[in-house]
Amino acid sequence: MALEYRLTLAGDITTEQIVESAAVDPAERATPTETSELFTVDLYDQRGFVLIIRSGRNGYYEADNDGSTWEWEPDAYVNLTFRMSKEDHIGKGIPNMLATVARVLASRAEDAALILNSDVLLLTRMDGAIRKHRQSWWHNYGVSNLIPE
Repeated sequence: MALEYRLTLAGDITTEQIVESAAVDPAERATPTETSELFTVDLYDQRGFVLIIRSGRNGYYEADNDGSTWEWEPDAYVNLTFRMSKEDHIGKGIPNMLATVARVLASRAEDAALILNSDVLLLTRMDGAIRKHRQSWWHNYGVSNLIPE
């Protein structure tokens, strides 16, 4: 079984802009598929995840926020989906995914949200303010310090 973490950035951003800020190494950059709206790269051996970057319009996101429903409807957006194995997500996948998320957030100013398995809200950045949700998740994996609030 796989886990999927999705970082969504709101705004008229090109996938190419996100590809640049997401990669640690130029050799790890996602490459386009049939369309310029979809880029992928298999970084499972190096980072513990496969990265899919896709842009879209008229988005709708809903997730559990500690018992209440959080909803967001960005007009335009780019999703970075990190797909990782449930077996080795703790030591490799999650820390490397959060390092990528931190790098993208540091290089961009758009509103953003990080959601686990299309259901659990982990992080939002609205109007420049980062807020971590599900504190137990951050503490459980020992990753609270990887993204500053």
